[in-house]
Amino acid sequence: MNIFGAIILAALLAEYLLNLVSDILNMGTLGSDVPAEFSGLYGGTAYSKSHAYTAARTFFGICESSVNLAAVLIFWFSGGFNHLDQMVRGMHLGSIASGMIYAGALMLIRFIISLPFQIYSTFVIEERFGFNRTAPGTFAADIFKGMLIAILLGGGLLLGVLELFEHAGSLAWLYCWATSAVFILLIQFVAPAWILPLFNKFTPLAEGELKKAILSYAGEVKFSLRDVYVMDGSKRSSKSNAFFTGYGKNKRIALFDTLIQKHTTAELVAVLAHEIGHYKKKHVLQSIIISILHMGAMFLLLSFFIGRPELFDAFYMKNVSVYAGLVFFGMLVVPFEFAVSLLLNAISRKNEYDADRFAVQTTGKRDAMIDALKKLSVDNLSHLTPHPFYVSLNYSHPPVLERIKAIRSGI
Repeated sequence: MNIFGAIILAALLAEYLLNLVSDILNMGTLGSDVPAEFSGLYGGTAYSKSHAYTAARTFFGICESSVNLAAVLIFWFSGGFNHLDQMVRGMHLGSIASGMIYAGALMLIRFIISLPFQIYSTFVIEERFGFNRTAPGTFAADIFKGMLIAILLGGGLLLGVLELFEHAGSLAWLYCWATSAVFILLIQFVAPAWILPLFNKFTPLAEGELKKAILSYAGEVKFSLRDVYVMDGSKRSSKSNAFFTGYGKNKRIALFDTLIQKHTTAELVAVLAHEIGHYKKKHVLQSIIISILHMGAMFLLLSFFIGRPELFDAFYMKNVSVYAGLVFFGMLVVPFEFAVSLLLNAISRKNEYDADRFAVQTTGKRDAMIDALKKLSVDNLSHLTPHPFYVSLNYSHPPVLERIKAIRSGI
């Protein structure tokens, strides 16, 4: 094994072990009593149920990551990448078509491995804890639609990248970056109107007290809002949430129907104010800029490594190709991507505090925001006292107790 193989193997094992350690540390926090902030909100065995849910999800995650790691290592060291490449080359379809088939075959293998875990997660774990409302037909339809979108959008982008690296010379990385940046921006505009409705039904919020309160608040903070949508989240889960997506005229705020059922008008306005806060604080724009810069850095690095024979030797390849180079580069930059994910999680957690602060300051209803966070945590069986190391690796939002503490202190 050469230096490239050693780096990739060490990175895969290190990432796995770090996540395993964080899982073990997090499991060690499950014996805690109900925090004083949540006193009286858990009846009977509800709090122990939240711990059981965390434990079940943790053990499931460990099993899934173990199987995925084992599959990658077995495929790698048995020469699977080269065997697949030789099969594709035997079709004599040309480098671009071969690349599309090679990538598609790897995605299919990954899908086959992940499908049993998706089924178990939805129909066993989520069902056991009373969350699942996904019908088998909906589950199958979601998979089909997701694959179709991946083929049309992801496949189209991959086709462009392959063409550019095959024919555009030393500036291929720059053209790929520009193309991908346009792709990211387009997705921001088309996703709310064209992609999200493929999976869920979005209905304008009915006239009444809630809509009046929301539109009144939007006017006060000068947020252009044509409508608020109710998403049929109960179609798949009893969990509650709200989200903001899109940009410009295509921005969309959606409240899960399950959220509306469980919260007061003041709490819902606070939740929506939090989502508007992300927009007002330019967190959405920040995320887009970071994604584009990150992608540019990746394509620049890719240009240095995509044709290195040593990288292909690490995977026992007989031939060098752009399409296989993309795959191997993705594995080579695992340490970099892991570090980036930690930074992005930290930025995201900071942004959540900012959005909370914006919501409280503009609504003037601190207690409503706190009550909303508490209800969401209790209803979704959230772990209230996660280990800090686990948070740093996995949480894009701060733990709820930290958010409440920040709100109470006015930070």
